[in-house]
Amino acid sequence: VIGNDHIVATGGTITTCGNFKIHTFNSTGTFTVCAAPNPSKAHVSYVVVAGGGGGASAPSSNTGGAGGAGGYRESKSAVDTYTASPLNATSGPTYNLPVSVQAYPITVGAGGAGNAAASPWKGSNGANSVFSTITSAGGGGGGSGASPGTPTAVGEDGGSGGAGGGGSNAPSNPGGSGNTPPVSPPQG
Repeated sequence: VIGNDHIVATGGTITTCGNFKIHTFNSTGTFTVCAAPNPSKAHVSYVVVAGGGGGASAPSSNTGGAGGAGGYRESKSAVDTYTASPLNATSGPTYNLPVSVQAYPITVGAGGAGNAAASPWKGSNGANSVFSTITSAGGGGGGSGASPGTPTAVGEDGGSGGAGGGGSNAPSNPGGSGNTPPVSPPQG
């Protein structure tokens, strides 16, 4: 929030919307709080999104599973006026996140590598994104349809789980679990 007793910060691409400043990070960087004259107003809203998982492939008539979306974590500060998503944290340690005069490293997780056509056919997990105490888990890689019931056929766990592979040789491989590791509200 813009005002004489609100925080002053640098980092990312900064835009202004009404009385609010938005710091957007599309790559790893640093969010630096330069001044926080009023501790009761030194809170930030955040959205932290991790990298998505890579899709899998499979030989012959089988199909690889899609990668899962990266974890999504959000909390709207008590003083902000925009409408938050249904995944907004409204209580607990991740709500109304306090900041102080210091540098906060920002990690923007990359998407996982897809697997075009090589054994073990499985997609890679996405990378985590991190801001302060908030970590969003990378999405799970997709499972291969090449080997029924084997670990490579099952989708990986992550912010959102990767899909299991399928096909004539592997009709029902399960997907990975989302919200792994678990947080509240769920991240995927």
